[in-house]
Amino acid sequence: MKSEHDKHSPSDIEEGYMELAFKLAEEALSLGEVPVGCVFVFEQEFIGRGRNQVNELKNATRHAELVALEQVMTTWGTQQGLSLESLKGILEKCQLYVTVEPCIMCAAALEQLRIPVIVYGAANERFGGCGSVLDVFSAGQGTFRPKVVGGVRGGDAVELLKRFYEGENPNTKKRSK
Repeated sequence: MKSEHDKHSPSDIEEGYMELAFKLAEEALSLGEVPVGCVFVFEQEFIGRGRNQVNELKNATRHAELVALEQVMTTWGTQQGLSLESLKGILEKCQLYVTVEPCIMCAAALEQLRIPVIVYGAANERFGGCGSVLDVFSAGQGTFRPKVVGGVRGGDAVELLKRFYEGENPNTKKRSK
């Protein structure tokens, strides 16, 4: 029996992954968060999803990637009955789809977990850890280098960020144009 994914080309599937990340980013925006959303995918299955929750939880580490990673470990991993060691092996076969380039903190976590594929929308010119500010994958002594693909729906991601920074963030002053 064919799965739902068998009916689509790989590019259609990848667009669906990024589409869910954008839905999570829109949700973040509606809740007053920097609009970033992401999903972890393993064998064409969403195993973790997250959106920024920094303002909501008053915790600077609640970036979309770390929220999704926690979901992978606590919810999906528990449901699958996986040990931490088994879960690490799964993560080493995952892809991450995220609307904005991971910051240095998140990219370092992704490096430690050896996430092999990172696909992002907009570059993060202020805090980017995949090359915009610092390429954490080449900064250290390690030999691990994931496949990093940037610019996937980058314009859409920038538009969400503009909406946040130009009026939907009550903590930010309006810029003069």
